[in-house]
Amino acid sequence: MNNLKFTSEHEWLRLEADNAVTVGITDYAQSHLGDLVYIQLPDVNVAYKAGDEVAVIESVKTAGGIAMPFDGKVVEVNTTLNDQPDIVNQDPLGAGWFFKMTLADSGKLNSLMDEAAYKEFVAKLG
Repeated sequence: MNNLKFTSEHEWLRLEADNAVTVGITDYAQSHLGDLVYIQLPDVNVAYKAGDEVAVIESVKTAGGIAMPFDGKVVEVNTTLNDQPDIVNQDPLGAGWFFKMTLADSGKLNSLMDEAAYKEFVAKLG
């Protein structure tokens, strides 16, 4: 999983062979949210600005949003999550991905944490 990048909002991003970027939430995030019961995914073929809320997550503990990590366009969503949101709890870095996007500037990925830096970041959270 060395090709994963992480945000301080506990999202992960993976650059795919087709230059699309897959986005999901980290194991840390899903474990703190608890069992997910509902996920509203973003619209496909829509451009969003960095920081725009693009998905809504509801769990047994809380509700929250997933923000667009960078300017870009959503090109695919994981429709399996509509009926099985708990996949995120079971496999957050794999089958539990949320959406794929194209970046307006792919160089922005370099500004994110790698796995080692993210683990250090989480360790400081306590």
